[in-house]
Amino acid sequence: MVRTKKRDRLLRWARAAAAWRAGWRLAFCLLLVLGFEGIAVAAKQDKQDDGAPQAERPNILWITCEDIGPHLGCYGDAYAVTPNLDRLAARGMRYRRAWSNAPVCAPARTTIITGVYATSLGGQHMRSLVRMPPGMQMYPQLLRQLGYYCTNNRKEDYNLVKPGRVWDDSSGRAHWKNRPAGQPFFAVFNLTVSHESQLRKRPHTLKHDPAKVRLPAYHPDTPEVRHDWAQYYDKITEMDAQAGRRLAELQAAGLMDETIIFFYGDHGSGMPRNKRWPYDSGLRVPLIVYVPEKYRHLAPDDYVAGGQSERLVSFVDLAPTLLSLAGAKRPEWMQGRAFMGPHAEAPRTHLFGFRGRMDERLDMVRSVCDGRYVYVRNYMPHLIYGQYLQYMFQTPTTRVWRRLYDEGKLRPPQTYFWEPKPAEELYDLENDRDEVRNLVGSPEAQPVLERLRAAHRQHVLDVRDTGFLSEAEMHRRAGERTIYEMAHDRNGYPLERIFETAQVAASRDASQTNLLKERLSDADSGVRYWAAMGLLIRGPAAVGAGREALHRALADPSPSVRAIAAWALGEHGNQDDLAAALETLGQLVSPAEQGPYMAVLAVNVVELLGPKGKPLYGRLATMPTKAPNAPPRVNGYVDRLLAYLLNR
Repeated sequence: MVRTKKRDRLLRWARAAAAWRAGWRLAFCLLLVLGFEGIAVAAKQDKQDDGAPQAERPNILWITCEDIGPHLGCYGDAYAVTPNLDRLAARGMRYRRAWSNAPVCAPARTTIITGVYATSLGGQHMRSLVRMPPGMQMYPQLLRQLGYYCTNNRKEDYNLVKPGRVWDDSSGRAHWKNRPAGQPFFAVFNLTVSHESQLRKRPHTLKHDPAKVRLPAYHPDTPEVRHDWAQYYDKITEMDAQAGRRLAELQAAGLMDETIIFFYGDHGSGMPRNKRWPYDSGLRVPLIVYVPEKYRHLAPDDYVAGGQSERLVSFVDLAPTLLSLAGAKRPEWMQGRAFMGPHAEAPRTHLFGFRGRMDERLDMVRSVCDGRYVYVRNYMPHLIYGQYLQYMFQTPTTRVWRRLYDEGKLRPPQTYFWEPKPAEELYDLENDRDEVRNLVGSPEAQPVLERLRAAHRQHVLDVRDTGFLSEAEMHRRAGERTIYEMAHDRNGYPLERIFETAQVAASRDASQTNLLKERLSDADSGVRYWAAMGLLIRGPAAVGAGREALHRALADPSPSVRAIAAWALGEHGNQDDLAAALETLGQLVSPAEQGPYMAVLAVNVVELLGPKGKPLYGRLATMPTKAPNAPPRVNGYVDRLLAYLLNR
């Protein structure tokens, strides 16, 4: 209305001046002003369609750290010394139920950078490399299109090929100070001092008293374990000081009241049985959000300075939330939900976690949390939790824990980590914070169990979870397409039938052996893979019953099916079965011939066969261990396996 009146007034002046003839120059100038004003109004309106006007957009600062659970003073941990983050929490709000979606960095960051579950993209395996489908972008690209200057200092660590330029600057020099004048910024500072690798560095003079550490029920009480936990808290204190310096920098620039601040960790602590395991202890992270008064209208409904939120949020929600704070809706392909800003969505009812291959070791685990209960589905329950993993075994706690188990000096629940897993686990976080009392067999817990099973199934189908194919088969089946596109082709990826077979396979239900034998002849390789896996999991009787079908599977078109059939026959068959299995595995172990993903699977099988696999050791010791043109991040895992296998 104001602009219309002004425009009418200018037009009247222009006409009057033109009518008087003497004012023709004035008329011309006034019409120019009117024209430029119209252009400016139109441009501003276009900008509003893409997000909030630039002048109204908040700066956004992310301070992230590595490998910590909510072990901060502001989360009620009296052992922690974290004054800077405690002060931030006093001005902001703590989320009590924030989950990383993966219990290790690269898959977790893959989910963050896209707003899509890594399991939907095929990026759930540690340090893999997959392509994003056409049309998808990483969130900094979307923020840059909205006018933000985006910096990352400096870790990226995505399991994805970057789709073009992502950041304005991603380096050790990246900083919001380098932005053009007046431009809003989004800046990430990654603090690495609390990483798993740092909590085991020696020598280290402890500042936290190891005698006062609260040990979780699953860890043995030894000097090594106490030292590692105390050093972990020392590193958190160092990280807190670094975070404090970043906050002071913002304050000194006079930008504290112009900037929304997030602090969070990338997954649970770096201690064994936390990191790499999709329990609450491996996935729950601190998340502190500070919203200055100027932008309080962008805060969530339950925002109270110094308060806490029970809302369930996870890493897949971060990208949609950033876009909402910038005034834009998330694109349809994003699977997360914004929990702040004008486009905030309804709270989620469940959190979802996952585990795929961790470095050189195979496994498949999915988890669901409703805020109180955690449901865990182990799809390879015949594998122990604590498989030898070169990086994890550098931690003194891991080594002493395993030694005490081998010496028979531990009792449950400290023994569980070194033994095969149950197919399902259910824990009540209110009464069992360490997640050691499995309620799956409890009659009282059956309604909760059924509800979380159903949530797990629905989530798998909704995101088209690619983990129900082996990593090698996932890449083979995708061909020239992206894995995401392959998985969303319902004809080419019959997930419902594959999922059902995987459920049967992992259940250990002996009455389903005949069904698994039949499904070894299914038209889909994913179904055949899980049918072979199910016979392996059930042991000698099932392998004996399915012997002929397993021998036929040694010639399966899918190398992954061949590998699992060979594992079953080699592990539980007779000498003839073992000979046939080793011949098959010998054809699959070479990265140069089969690619790194298939080789990792096959060499794992050889190692898990123990002494039965020794006839192949000569080939393993002399073959090339690198695959040409393979992603360098996965090209060293066969070497790690061979170092353990050939030297132990």
